[in-house]
Amino acid sequence: MSIKGSFTALVTPFKDDSVDYEGLDKLIDFQMENGISGILAVGTTGESPTLNWDEHNRVIEKVAEKTKNTCICIAGTGSNNTKEAIEATGHAAKAGVDAVLLVDPYYNGPSSLEIRKEYIEPVAKAFPDVTVIPYIIPGRTGAQMFPEDLAILYKAYKNVDTVKEATGDPDNMKNTRSCCGPDFTILSGDDDLTFKMMTDAQISASGIISVVTNVAPKAVVEMVKYIEQGNSEAAEKLEKVIKPLFGLVVVKTHEATPYGEVMCRARNPLAIKTLMAILGMPSGGCRQPLGRMTKKGLETVLETGRQVQADNPEILKPVADFFNVDIDERLNNPENWEDFYYTEY
Repeated sequence: MSIKGSFTALVTPFKDDSVDYEGLDKLIDFQMENGISGILAVGTTGESPTLNWDEHNRVIEKVAEKTKNTCICIAGTGSNNTKEAIEATGHAAKAGVDAVLLVDPYYNGPSSLEIRKEYIEPVAKAFPDVTVIPYIIPGRTGAQMFPEDLAILYKAYKNVDTVKEATGDPDNMKNTRSCCGPDFTILSGDDDLTFKMMTDAQISASGIISVVTNVAPKAVVEMVKYIEQGNSEAAEKLEKVIKPLFGLVVVKTHEATPYGEVMCRARNPLAIKTLMAILGMPSGGCRQPLGRMTKKGLETVLETGRQVQADNPEILKPVADFFNVDIDERLNNPENWEDFYYTEY
């Protein structure tokens, strides 16, 4: 199976701090209606660290069931515990997913060699019929499997033929292509680098696992298709239109405290879920320890949404049509966000 194109790292909607399964159904339908290649269930954007295993497994089951015969289903089954990853992958395989995503083990930080031998390899060996996608994101995990070990895996296991690349390091991406060869699949893990990764011949990425597609799937799908067709000019033009939304993956603000100024980073998925909730999409807040935006952070989210709507209303039109909402009203009526930010630091 070729895993290429546009994939959404789907948020997990909450209602009263419980998973909103009805909302989840609507989000999946919205994604499929707008031509997405596949959906990643319970990745970091889906708040996998704060879902219990019953919730985690049920979300995967829901996504696998609804996407069957329509688009690809990827399940986040990574852990910093190999036994746990094997158990999660076994459940996902039984649920009928097409692939699993294994983030590098966080906190305990094994070496690249250990990640290969003691983590990816046992999962790949146990589930030869499931595509196993290593997820390389050292900024989140404090660990990294290197391209050389990835190439060894690719040679030994036919089901390890794809990577989600989120190092932000072009040299690492180019080394992955050099080590793994032309038939290996590289997926961008950073929305803002997708165009560069797909158009750079030394990287030749095949698509994106995206955060932004939670609100703008159609636009990202079209951009990726333009690149696949060799129409870089049209793709670049569309990328510039979508670009303001890329800034919502991480929102940085400087906040005053009684002891001086500090930088506050609202990390994914806080900002994108805030925008979704403002727009009237199933979302809910994030689960603790994630919380709310600061007032400055909320203003950044609102300004971004308003800029996109004013300059290119077609980007958010699918949201308006599918969820039957007035985008301008949602972005300009304070009643739609009064509970979404901290009133003081």
